Amino acid sequence: MSRFVQQERFGGPEQLEVVERDEPHPGPGQVRVRVAAAGLNPVDWKVGQHEQVAQAFGVTLPAGFGHDLAGTIDELGEGVLDWSVGDRVFGGRRGAAVADHVVVEASALTRTPDGLDDEVAAALPIAARTADAAVGAVAPRPGETVLIGGAAGGVGVLATQLAVASGARVVATASASNHEFLRELGAEPVAYGDGLVERLRAIAPEGVDAAIDLHGTSTIDAALELGVDPGRISAIAAGPDVPAGVISTGGGGASEGALGRIAAALADGSMVLPIERSFPIERVREAVELQRGGHVRGKLVISMR
Repeated sequence: MSRFVQQERFGGPEQLEVVERDEPHPGPGQVRVRVAAAGLNPVDWKVGQHEQVAQAFGVTLPAGFGHDLAGTIDELGEGVLDWSVGDRVFGGRRGAAVADHVVVEASALTRTPDGLDDEVAAALPIAARTADAAVGAVAPRPGETVLIGGAAGGVGVLATQLAVASGARVVATASASNHEFLRELGAEPVAYGDGLVERLRAIAPEGVDAAIDLHGTSTIDAALELGVDPGRISAIAAGPDVPAGVISTGGGGASEGALGRIAAALADGSMVLPIERSFPIERVREAVELQRGGHVRGKLVISMR
C-alpha cells in the first residue's frame, strides 16, 4: 500500500486526508518515483480551495494534492530509455505530489545533482522556473536598480539571487525579521506596507529601473509611482488587477535549462534556498495552514520518509 493525500471537496486544509491506496504503476513513457519530499507552493492550496483555479490548472476533484516532488525512480514504464531505477530526480505532477509513490511522465523530470538534498530539490520546480521568468522578463543590467517585492518567499529568495548575479543593485521588500537574511543574499532590504514609496525614494534617490512583484500589486503600484516603465515591471500574482503594460509571468516563461542551472547552483553552494520547516505527511494540514499565512522564509516541504 502507498500513502496519498487526497481531497474530495473544495475548501481549506481541513479537506485534506491521508489515505492508503494500491501502489500505482507507470504506463508507456512514464516512471514511478518513490517520493522523498514534496514541496508546497501557494498555488497548491489555491487549487484546492477555488474551483475556478482548479479548472485553470486542469484539476478536478477528487484529486491528490501538490505538484513539486523529489525522490528516486523505482519503476520504469515501457519505452523509457533515458532513466534507470535508482536515479535521483525531481519534477512535478499537478494534484498528485504528496504521496509515497507518484507516476510521472519521464520527460517531466530533472536529474538531482550530487550535493543537493531531496528536500531542497522538492522545493524547486515551480519556484525556480517562476523566479527565472520573473527576473528574465525585466532583464536587469549591471548598474541598474531593481525593486523586488516579496523577496523572502520561495520565489523571492531565488529571484533576489538571480537579480544580484546580474550585477544590478537589488532593493528588496520583506518584513523586518527577514532583513538581515536578505542582506546576506546581497540585497538592500526595505519594509513593505504604508510609506513604501517614501522609503524607496530615500534608499534609491536616483530612481528605480525595474521592478518584480511577487505578491499582489503593491510593488507594482510603488514602481509606477516612482516612474518605472510598465514594460520593465513583472508580476506573478497580480491576477486581473495587473495594470496595462506590466508583464504577467509564470513558470512557463522560464528560460531553457533554468531549473537545472538553479539546481546546480544550489548543489555547489553558489545559491541558497532555505527550508523553513519540514512536516511529516500526517501533518500536511498544519503545513498548508502555515503556507496560507504567507510569511514563510523560503519553502515548506512534506517529508515522505
